[in-house]
Amino acid sequence: MIGKIVIGKDFYGFIAYNEKKVSEGIGYVLDSNIGHSTSVNMTNEFNLVRQLRPGLGKAVFHVSLNLPHSDSLNDKDFASFGCDYLMKMGFDNNQFIMYRHTDTRHEHIHIIANRVRYSGRVTSDSNIKIRSRKVLNGLEKKYGLTQILGKTNAKRSLDQKEIEKTLRTGNVPIKLILQREIGLAISRSKNTSEFVAALKSRKIYPRFNVSQTTGRVSGMSFNYQGIKYKGSTLGKQYSWNSIVKHIDYEQDRDRTIVLKNSGPIGAVAETVRAIGNGPQRAVESPAGNVEGPGNAHEKPEYHVAKNQGIGWVAPLVEENPWNAFKLELEESDRFKRKKRRKKKGLGR
Repeated sequence: MIGKIVIGKDFYGFIAYNEKKVSEGIGYVLDSNIGHSTSVNMTNEFNLVRQLRPGLGKAVFHVSLNLPHSDSLNDKDFASFGCDYLMKMGFDNNQFIMYRHTDTRHEHIHIIANRVRYSGRVTSDSNIKIRSRKVLNGLEKKYGLTQILGKTNAKRSLDQKEIEKTLRTGNVPIKLILQREIGLAISRSKNTSEFVAALKSRKIYPRFNVSQTTGRVSGMSFNYQGIKYKGSTLGKQYSWNSIVKHIDYEQDRDRTIVLKNSGPIGAVAETVRAIGNGPQRAVESPAGNVEGPGNAHEKPEYHVAKNQGIGWVAPLVEENPWNAFKLELEESDRFKRKKRRKKKGLGR
């Protein structure tokens, strides 16, 4: 069950939207504790109670409760679910009207409620989305529904775009697939090699972020069906710092498998350490112009750039007699020598 909440200012807009569905024959009132009438009349009824708190700007609570394609509830059970939800969210003494829509593949209801209670007190909207998720987790169990989102804080919940895509396509979100499969791989693997193999067997391709200076793994990302997620965006338990607590990892021993699965950065890092000739930068190879490596290690630095197609690197400052940086250094040295000569009384 996915709940999408909006806290609004005006009852009329929400009511008119749902009443339009009713007039088109793709919606109907499922339950209510106000009289069903025109959009204007129902807005006025909500506003009568709202006047008990005239300073409250956003008095409207609107939520759509959406079932996954695999689940179904009849009208009686869906109305019961909606009322249980309102009670647990603190709307136990508030005006509400509940609609059911039939214009989508997934079954869903819309609830409009007044945050101003009949007593004049206001139902809080503090952390309302977090509270809603906890309530839905419990109701999913009670009504035997699929639990789409986990309760653990270590997992990141779906964002708005992911929720909308799930509702539109009916497919299980890739984020949830990765969370499940990576979690299984961690629990079933003893070391780095087994962990990588377990992921690849499920067509999940890991990428280690490797420091070019120390060779240490600083992070990890996962590619599934062409979509990439950083481990940390899936939740704390999927970050490298957390994963490494559950599998046996040794930097020297696992160096080969890490570099093999670290992409271009890993290849460059390995090459930099192999050459080790001062400040360097990665160079991309022009298409169709790749030369063999030859004895690159035995040649001056400026020859290394010729091997860029196989991942070699070029010096930051090219070996060019007219290089501006070199000329500046030479001028500086000339000035210092002249100064020293004057101090010694040698003249020019």
